[in-house]
Amino acid sequence: MKPTHFSPAHTTDHLAELVCSNSFRSNAVENAVGLLKEEMRLMGSLIMEAADATAVPAGKALAVDRTLFSHYIEDKLASTGLRIVREEVTVIPKNSIVIIATGPLTSDSLAQSIASVAGDAYLYFYDAISPIVDARSIDYDKVFRASRYGSNDEVGDYLNCPMTRDEYERFWSELSKGIDVPLRDFEDRRCFEGCLPVEVMARRGIKTLLFGPMKPVGLIDPKTEKRPYAVVQLRHENSEGTLYNLVGFQTKLTWTEQKRILRMIPGLENAEFARYGSIHRNTFINSPLLLKKSLQLRSNDNIFIAGQISGVEGYVESAAMGLLAGINVCRHVAGTEVIDPPATTAMGALVSHITNADYTTFQPMNVNFGLFPSLESRVPKKMRGRYYAERSLNDLKVWKEKLTPSGLPSGP
Repeated sequence: MKPTHFSPAHTTDHLAELVCSNSFRSNAVENAVGLLKEEMRLMGSLIMEAADATAVPAGKALAVDRTLFSHYIEDKLASTGLRIVREEVTVIPKNSIVIIATGPLTSDSLAQSIASVAGDAYLYFYDAISPIVDARSIDYDKVFRASRYGSNDEVGDYLNCPMTRDEYERFWSELSKGIDVPLRDFEDRRCFEGCLPVEVMARRGIKTLLFGPMKPVGLIDPKTEKRPYAVVQLRHENSEGTLYNLVGFQTKLTWTEQKRILRMIPGLENAEFARYGSIHRNTFINSPLLLKKSLQLRSNDNIFIAGQISGVEGYVESAAMGLLAGINVCRHVAGTEVIDPPATTAMGALVSHITNADYTTFQPMNVNFGLFPSLESRVPKKMRGRYYAERSLNDLKVWKEKLTPSGLPSGP
């Protein structure tokens, strides 16, 4: 919609303006986001072509010159003969094939139009995200499984990290002093009152958390046969049980502070974080209820959803959903079967998450190996990334062959 209208975060007239960072994160395929980028390269992604062409030194990460990156994409699109209309879209066409690819600062008018096709109740404007840990990094000798008020003979739905009074007070002290990520100009903390950051609750008093997310009521530690002084509960984030969510621990702490402070929780001393917590403005739909794996709306095959609104986090993940939506539109127009990428790939793992997650607790997610199906055999921790990458890239090449020649442009 630029230059007629600008979001609060955008300042230039150009397409593909990066606003939060110039980094596309790790470039190593042994890392989940590095693997996702390699998959996108294999599929001929314009975004990756532009990023590689405008890269700047950043160690093992892929960072770009923002201005050159934006110009590269704009020039490439213009050279194709595409008609680029620089106007604000206020109404979604009803009788056309459409890709809605929009991000966290979707304009009010477009958001209203999206709500009209997705349903008001399933369009969200703020994330309140709790950290997620890799199940393999939890010390199970220090936690116990139970649900509130359940008997000791029952298998509980939660993992519980019990704390003594001394442990709790040390944890509370560090949490209440933790360093926050500053809000941006367009983010209003009043919007967050209904989903307060855990550190804000802690700063209201030493016992506040004991009546909130850390209340021990209804829980008995089988090791002591007593109720702990405080408890941090972990809940399954996915059906495979490879990821656990820290219940009620949405936070604005910096990632460094989250790692330091949350590792004070018994059982999480060596926690590996698949996602850190955050509270920030975002616009996204409840994808598990609304989307097919093809990224088509369940209610309308002619409407495809891409970008951050689809329920993913990050530049790379958002672009990957755009790549898949583009491929699927080509096949849809050609009357060819739309097929989703294997779940063993980074793109497929993301699609599986946004379409199969529990819709009652759905939150956007960065790509991470916790979303992938488990490896077929046990692999040393240091080698897991390489094995995930090998399996993914092999499966992606097989899938790509199925796409050609219909619904996939010729390319690398």
